[in-house]
Amino acid sequence: MIEIIANGVQLGIVLTFLVGPVFFTIIQTSIERGFWRGVLVAVGVSISDILYVSICYFGFAQMLVSSNLKVYMAYAGGIILIGFGLYHLLVKSRVKPDSPLSSIQEKRLFRYIIKGFLINGMTPMVLFFWIGTVSLATINFGYEKGGEFVLFFASMLVTVLTTDILKAYLADKLRQLLTTQSLRIMNLILGAVLIFFGCQLLLHAKTISFP
Repeated sequence: MIEIIANGVQLGIVLTFLVGPVFFTIIQTSIERGFWRGVLVAVGVSISDILYVSICYFGFAQMLVSSNLKVYMAYAGGIILIGFGLYHLLVKSRVKPDSPLSSIQEKRLFRYIIKGFLINGMTPMVLFFWIGTVSLATINFGYEKGGEFVLFFASMLVTVLTTDILKAYLADKLRQLLTTQSLRIMNLILGAVLIFFGCQLLLHAKTISFP
């Protein structure tokens, strides 16, 4: 049991060091909106991860990757990432922290969960990562679907969520050191990063393959 948990924690830690749009989104949200908003983004990411693990667990993953759905997912994910990127470039970078628009948005806390879910969940490579991890768990580690399988992935998902919350906490500590201008620059950077990943998805949508 301890070995299963240890393997899950180790892979969870490896996943946290993969820098992608989710990483930058959690950091930016925490710095600009505070710790709890960053946590909500992390929760949205975890919900999408749980969904993908469930898809793999019940055997639907192979059906997805063997069809044209993976291409449509790549296109949809690319458009969503570019959309969020343009929003940060053209809107968020110009909105002052104390503006009426900012106050209205703060009341819609669920949008942070949706944001995390979409940015993570609509990226096909996330699904492929979990498919590869399921293969690793069943073939290399020999975990059968059941108690061992659930314990392994529960340990992994909890580790990822915990480290994402830690990122949000550390980023929140930087808030007092930032000025309005630096927040705008940060939104510009995040927008550019999201657009970059979105364009990568669109350009390579038809070449995405099962790992």
